[in-house]
Amino acid sequence: MEEEKKSKSQLKREMLALQKLGEELVRLSEDQISKLDIPSALMDALLFAKTIKKHEAWRRQMQYIGTLMREIDPEPIHRAIENALHGHKADMRIFKQAEEWRDKLLAGNDALLEELFTRFPHVDFQRMRQLVLNARKEKDGNKPPKSSRALFRYLRELLNSEEFYTANG
Repeated sequence: MEEEKKSKSQLKREMLALQKLGEELVRLSEDQISKLDIPSALMDALLFAKTIKKHEAWRRQMQYIGTLMREIDPEPIHRAIENALHGHKADMRIFKQAEEWRDKLLAGNDALLEELFTRFPHVDFQRMRQLVLNARKEKDGNKPPKSSRALFRYLRELLNSEEFYTANG
């Protein structure tokens, strides 16, 4: 059987889709772009596009990126973009949860402290309690929040641990 030839309109739609994907790639950070498994010419084109300020030059660069992307499978790139966006949301969720727990602990919520000890059995009980007590003293004495920051970092480490992910799906 002969392969069906694509119409000119279909080819244009595919090119526009690749250009749109290229625009999404340019929005990623340089670090995220460098982690992608893409040809070096495409990586250079993406990094160069980040420096372009003029509209017409940007448009031409997007066309060039679309042309380069015709030669590669776009599916892994779609997954990488999705992972980058999802990863950022997960980081924000962890950050907000650690912030909330720290604020509750500083407000005197000892029930939360006990809940954390049961939820994360590997937690260093003495260190956690000492950080909470020191942070409360600093807060009451209007001192710089050194222990409060340390408590926040420790809570974030807990949330980043494997137990958090297994406990929360």
